[in-house]
Amino acid sequence: MIILIIVIELIKAMKKTKIGVIGLGYVGLPLAVEFGLKFKTVGFDINNKRLNQLKKGVDITNEVNSEKFMNSLKKNYLSLEDDILKLKDCNIYIITVPTPIDKNNNPDLSPLLKATEEVAKILSKDDIVIYESTVYPGCTEEDCIPVLEKISSLKFNTDFFCGYSPERINPGDKKHTLTNILKVTSGSNKKTSIFVDNLYKQIIEAGTYLAPSIKVAEAAKIIENSQRDINIAFMNELSKIFNMLDINTYEVLKAASTKWNFLNFKPGLVGGHCIGVDPYYLAQKAKQIGYNPEIILSGRRINDGMSTHVVNQLIKEMIKRKIDVSEAEILILGLTFKENCPDTRNTRVIEIINQLDELNCNITVCDPVADKKEVFDIYGLKITNSIPRKKFDCILVAVSHNQFKLIDFSNLTRNKSIVYDLKGIISNFNTITL
Repeated sequence: MIILIIVIELIKAMKKTKIGVIGLGYVGLPLAVEFGLKFKTVGFDINNKRLNQLKKGVDITNEVNSEKFMNSLKKNYLSLEDDILKLKDCNIYIITVPTPIDKNNNPDLSPLLKATEEVAKILSKDDIVIYESTVYPGCTEEDCIPVLEKISSLKFNTDFFCGYSPERINPGDKKHTLTNILKVTSGSNKKTSIFVDNLYKQIIEAGTYLAPSIKVAEAAKIIENSQRDINIAFMNELSKIFNMLDINTYEVLKAASTKWNFLNFKPGLVGGHCIGVDPYYLAQKAKQIGYNPEIILSGRRINDGMSTHVVNQLIKEMIKRKIDVSEAEILILGLTFKENCPDTRNTRVIEIINQLDELNCNITVCDPVADKKEVFDIYGLKITNSIPRKKFDCILVAVSHNQFKLIDFSNLTRNKSIVYDLKGIISNFNTITL
């Protein structure tokens, strides 16, 4: 009977729902568009350039269906703002800002806390604040809620409520998109939990999983990426061993994958805003409670060292083939942190470029999906989107974009040229691999 009463109240509340999405990047924009098809929704971002593009229906991340996006805007269900006061009449706030690390690999909560402060300024009685940013277990309740209480002068779980529903967006993946990935939800009390879960059910076709607490939901998300990081680190360590044994790592993995329960991970560079970052959040929390997370940090050390390993392997091969390192013409294929995705955040390829640049190599970087202006603004690096028409001493296939699989490398190489295929995607040319 109590549950029935709660559900009836939730249905009434749902009809009055107006949603504010804080942060319109890879996570926030798809969320705002989907909610904007069913509820009055306001998307907020402090990046005016990004907002101006979005208001014209242009999304450089390519994460949203353009037809859906335009429908949200045209129906006037979705509006885009850079003034937090324009969100004052919202009653649901969803925070989707990045949670990066600093130069010492320590969690940097400043974007999250700044967004929390902005929401706290306009928070009203009975509002719900939902966090989607990846954090360590306890962050929402220990770091964010005190900020909401202090600035709003409202009392948590009496005057306002919170939820946590971790993002599971996979940038560049057109199969596993927001609506068809099962969504974990949680809330600060039973009534809020049910409301948050039902709210996401309005847009998530794959369904939802209601976690028993916010901390459980936070922990579930952080271990998803930590698990991948550790498995990739194992593959990277294997690649080093097999390289010394003169065994092709990808041939080994191909053979091993014939067993039904073999996990299909591959070696490579680990960058981006999730897998290369999130384990440090969990590691810091573990240290705070007096536990040294050996496996997590060991995996991070291996993966963080792969760019240097690649450069060392490349230099050894150049010396073996009597290629003058300081005069070498090198083509780097791919700059983004993953295949078929324009996102260059925290890409490890830039570390390879910088190390080769210190050796005075002549470097050309080609990435058909990266935004040239954005790359220059972030890294001060000029790239091309087209395959150059010249021959190189070394070609490094750093990212497995689909376009690279079609290249005729005989047009780009000389007799003693090196083609170093980090991703094992080239089958029609003699390459060296991790």
